[in-house]
Amino acid sequence: MDKYNAYLKTIDRVIEQGPYKDSWDSLGRYQIPQWFRDSKFGIFIHWGLYSIPAFGNEWYPRNMYLQGSPEYEYHIKTFGHHKDFGYKDFIPMFTADKFDPEEWADIFEQAGAKYAVPVVEHHDGFQMYRSELSKFNTFDMGPKRDVLGELFQAFHKRGIKECASSHRAAHWFFMGHGKEFDSDVKEPLVRGDLYWPAMPERDPTDIFSEPQPSQEYLEDWLLRCCELVDQYRPKLVYFDWWIQHIAFKPYLQKFAAYYYNRMEEWGDEGVITYKHDCFMFGTAVVDVERGQFAETKPYFWQTDTAVAKNSWCYTENNVYKTPNELICDLVDIVSKNGTMLLNIGPKADGSIPEKDRAILLEIGKWLKVNGEAIYGSKVWRVFGEGPTKIPEGPFTDSQEKRFTSEDIRFTVNGSNLYATVLSYPEDGVLTIKSLAEPSGLTSYFQGAIEDVSALGFSEKVQWERQKEGLVIRSTSIKSPYPVVFKIKVR
Repeated sequence: MDKYNAYLKTIDRVIEQGPYKDSWDSLGRYQIPQWFRDSKFGIFIHWGLYSIPAFGNEWYPRNMYLQGSPEYEYHIKTFGHHKDFGYKDFIPMFTADKFDPEEWADIFEQAGAKYAVPVVEHHDGFQMYRSELSKFNTFDMGPKRDVLGELFQAFHKRGIKECASSHRAAHWFFMGHGKEFDSDVKEPLVRGDLYWPAMPERDPTDIFSEPQPSQEYLEDWLLRCCELVDQYRPKLVYFDWWIQHIAFKPYLQKFAAYYYNRMEEWGDEGVITYKHDCFMFGTAVVDVERGQFAETKPYFWQTDTAVAKNSWCYTENNVYKTPNELICDLVDIVSKNGTMLLNIGPKADGSIPEKDRAILLEIGKWLKVNGEAIYGSKVWRVFGEGPTKIPEGPFTDSQEKRFTSEDIRFTVNGSNLYATVLSYPEDGVLTIKSLAEPSGLTSYFQGAIEDVSALGFSEKVQWERQKEGLVIRSTSIKSPYPVVFKIKVR
């Protein structure tokens, strides 16, 4: 226990000596770094022991112990009874023999991603990095490799910001169902064990649920997060859910103060992203899981979504979105002052599935042509126009959106206004109502337009401002993806 207490004292000392204290009042002075505001597009990665069964989703480690669930039945049929083959027995199978961090980084670079966020510890409690706090990690077991360290080196070489995601909080109860029958989840369980503490599951949406996480568990959570910061210096730390439980609040403040102080000490700028109002507004960046906002927000925000609709990790039955759907979502999010974090799920052997790869590369091709409307852009006076309504809030990304040629999104970059048509008309004629010819001082947009061109197309388009809007005509522009018009304003 001495090493734990010594580390806790180090955390307190860094907070005491740094500009940020562990209070919302102090943390409220935090400013989002410009690199994050400019990035607009990042890659999320769910890869771990749960990728081996590749069944259901990344909650397999919980659900395999939930009697009567499809995962429970599948586990017995495929791997045997839980007392003979439990979740820990996947570790020797996790050899990651096809894991090539350079290849991953190459794909992410080609996809146009500016930051990458591997999940370094999911709810299952298995760490994807070298740790002194538990031997259940990829350096000491399984592939015997520092997965996160290797990825960070590859990302750094390509200018991709190195980030990390911790989902540790919900481990408090995640393996608890294994104690309800004869399985390998047995006492005594001690700190550092893979299954510890395996407490009974309560309503996870009740932020006052009992029993609350113990001080020992909360301190262990804090130490794991701070160890991650000290060893790898991630530019962004993403937190998944259940840190919204009231018991985590003082520890969240300690972590944020420690992280921001450390980054400032190292001459760097860090970001924390969160969901469910876990942090006080303004002390970190709001994240919307699998969803968007219907309107522009005055604050910068992030959405995390995935190439697959049904799972964050690789499964053999993933249902994929199309590249066009994802590009349209990216454009919509950026127009509303947001950034998209798009998840892929590598296979257990470390290879990226062909479908995931193909989707990323298609997005990259579009961004290579149209990136000036995305990277480093700012919002315009309105995010867009058109009849298609975007559902508001989390877990709405599976709802199909049928965009029309009237659905247009705006961004600004330098002296140019960009109008992205989400579904280009077959006849090549479109009208941008927000840019209609001025008719007096009450007109919506009174700026002078000097030129209009379509990014990625050689045709010189015809354009004219009329009272109905800016009318653009083209004869050869055809695209299954959104088309961006660069509008030079004097």
